[in-house]
Amino acid sequence: MPNCDRLHILQVCKKFPYPLKDGESIAIHNLSRALVQAGAQVSLLAMNTSRHPFRGQSIPQALQHYHQVEMVSVDNRIKPWDALKNLFSDKSYHIERFVSPAFAEKLTQLLEANDFDVVQLETVYLSPYIPVIRKYSSACLSLRTHNVEHEIWERIVRNTRVGPKRWYLDHLTQKLARYEREVVNKYDLVVAISDRDLNTFSQLGFTGTGGVIPIGLDLEDYQTDLPPFPQEDFSMSFIGSLDWMPNLEGLQWFLQEVWPMLNEKWPRLRLHVAGRNTPHWLLENKQPGLVVHGEVPNAVAFIKEHPIMVVPLLSGSGMRAKILEGMALGKVVLTTRLGLEGIAADPNKHVLVANTPEEFMEHLSFLRKHPKKIADIGWESRRLVAEQYDSNRLGKQLLRIYQKVILNAVP
Repeated sequence: MPNCDRLHILQVCKKFPYPLKDGESIAIHNLSRALVQAGAQVSLLAMNTSRHPFRGQSIPQALQHYHQVEMVSVDNRIKPWDALKNLFSDKSYHIERFVSPAFAEKLTQLLEANDFDVVQLETVYLSPYIPVIRKYSSACLSLRTHNVEHEIWERIVRNTRVGPKRWYLDHLTQKLARYEREVVNKYDLVVAISDRDLNTFSQLGFTGTGGVIPIGLDLEDYQTDLPPFPQEDFSMSFIGSLDWMPNLEGLQWFLQEVWPMLNEKWPRLRLHVAGRNTPHWLLENKQPGLVVHGEVPNAVAFIKEHPIMVVPLLSGSGMRAKILEGMALGKVVLTTRLGLEGIAADPNKHVLVANTPEEFMEHLSFLRKHPKKIADIGWESRRLVAEQYDSNRLGKQLLRIYQKVILNAVP
């Protein structure tokens, strides 16, 4: 019988969750640390992928809360020949890229050597390893969903010009959606990141036990003071992984459709852009008022330098950790309706929402005329994060969910 006072959890990830610069790594890190602080013992098994490699020689200090850390090199590059062959297969190419015999072997070794109470898979991309887990462990099998994965791609398809690329993306998306429907009931528990996502899984046919644990932050990591909003020179920031298609798509749209209008009206306005894997076309972009930093050493410090944070997402799913970070730092987050999905923030109180170039212009004009609103919105947004997105409180909630599911499963 499991010891529910000291659960031993194996967290399995499709990428090594470090450095803490993208939403997925932040979400994984904060939740695992909160589970440990709540009394659990957490071990980590992560893929060290070719697309997001970790090249450190030792375990980073930020991950020292883990009882054990293991990683396996996995080549998940998009390969043209494999992508072409997949056209004639009923398997999802999105999923196939994360299938690795070496990873399955390491997972088997860990399961045989440890008596885990919970195996927590981070995202549906790890579902091919369910048979291994069921064979070598009686642990509660939990799917921690960061998004409804196929929904991201459906939205990307809708925003893609009609042609061969759109047809191919739609083909892949349909197979991913079918896979997501097929595996969702193979888990003992699905932990969604928002009520909306859990409802979406129910619409896909999910009938099992579900819970909702949003992304959490520790406000101790986001100390801030709110300087007065400058009347003449002011700046905006954009930060996000620029190899994640929704981020790149939204930024391209903003630079093409919104930024020229804003810069024409306010020539001294500056947009500072930062992110991992910044593409060459962006580094070479010479639009007036645009400052491209590439990858910055400290995301929090970067966000703190600019009073307004813009998140112009047109596709995606789940929650945006960077929006929570901006709110925690007391910044005015200016995002789209889709960008705000999963976050219980009220427009015009905690954040500003704009879906068209004209709406972006309207909000900035308002802030220029009413600079005091910068601090008002900043304090309200930080208060909301403290009340609803505190990682330590959320870790305790998830631990209680695990304890309840495990006890109910004991004959």
